[in-house]
Amino acid sequence: MDQLQQEVDPVEVGLDPVALDRLDRFYARRVDDGLLPGYLISVARHGRVAHLTSYGLRDREAGVPVTADTVWRLYSMTKPVASVAALMLHEEGLLDLDDPVSRHLPAFADPQVYESGAGDGIRTRPAEGPVLVRHLLTHTAGLTIGAYRTHPVDSLYLAAGVETSAPKDADLAEACEVYAGLPLQFEPGTEWNYSVATNVVGRLIEVVTDRPLDEFLAERVFAPLGMTDTAFWVSGERADRLATLYQENEDGGITPIPGPPVHERPRLLSCVGGLVGTARDYHRFMEFLRRRGELDGVRLLSPETVDTMTANHLPTDLHAFGSKPIHGQPGNAGLGFGLGVSVVVDADRTESPESEGSYGWSGAGGTTFWVDPRNDLTVQLMTQVRPAGMLSFHELKGFVREALGG
Repeated sequence: MDQLQQEVDPVEVGLDPVALDRLDRFYARRVDDGLLPGYLISVARHGRVAHLTSYGLRDREAGVPVTADTVWRLYSMTKPVASVAALMLHEEGLLDLDDPVSRHLPAFADPQVYESGAGDGIRTRPAEGPVLVRHLLTHTAGLTIGAYRTHPVDSLYLAAGVETSAPKDADLAEACEVYAGLPLQFEPGTEWNYSVATNVVGRLIEVVTDRPLDEFLAERVFAPLGMTDTAFWVSGERADRLATLYQENEDGGITPIPGPPVHERPRLLSCVGGLVGTARDYHRFMEFLRRRGELDGVRLLSPETVDTMTANHLPTDLHAFGSKPIHGQPGNAGLGFGLGVSVVVDADRTESPESEGSYGWSGAGGTTFWVDPRNDLTVQLMTQVRPAGMLSFHELKGFVREALGG
């Protein structure tokens, strides 16, 4: 089995080893202080891994260390993968970005938009236009999740059992029926709200291909990209490599928690956050994006489609929508959103030091990645702690910026 490994001295690709050493010491202190169980960080430039570091344990109770082949719960880093699959179908003419979702999922044919009130007194009106496929990929469809508890529609999601992803025991088809029966928070395409939309993308993939989502991803995405350890569940020896999931305590320590079950094929193949995989696999996915749709001679997307995916599709940045920090991001000023990834649109306004045009996303279990086209760079952090907000991903970005000499 291939494993991720360092391929070049950082100096050879213009990275400062002193700054990278500071990065290592910073995160090692977090482990030593009991804030993280363990982690793996990789930094690659010009397609070669120039810094690979791991420290601590993937299972503190059993004393098992983090290794290069550790399997991590990717949570929302599933969304960019599902978005790539949808864009492949778009290129094949099976799924147009301007298709009404109802063309493929009739339950979305009559969307209702929240107008006023709360609880049993909520009033709605018919939407002025349909929910489009591009609205799902950009999180501008008007969907939400109940866990926010900040909007009257959130309470309806909670009542329907949709706290974070889907009702208990639902599959993708059943979950989408539930979503379609709930009011939209706003007129499609007019606002941004991080939501269950990518589960609808997953169901669209199943409908237009007439295949289960996991089979399609395995054959059309994971196998061509050599992502041999990525799936919706773990079994056999891979299960032994799965990192334990932890949760932050009120006293600042961390405690193991079960997390969503991943030891057998789940009924819900969650594109909101269901994949597990290794750092090697996600490095290959990042490199596929950095190379604008091709890896090792295999092309899944055209360069133009990747450029469209990683460009901002919003009229302004996320901060203007009053959006909350997501998955440990310190804030959303200067960030736009593409088709499944956030995009830096104003580097001077971001709270994380990134170059304009950098794109990526993070997961609720403490994972994050980004691709920096301007500096020809890919970076990932793998760890397993909820909530991810304690991890301060912007500090990682600061160290990487220092290593670039910025």
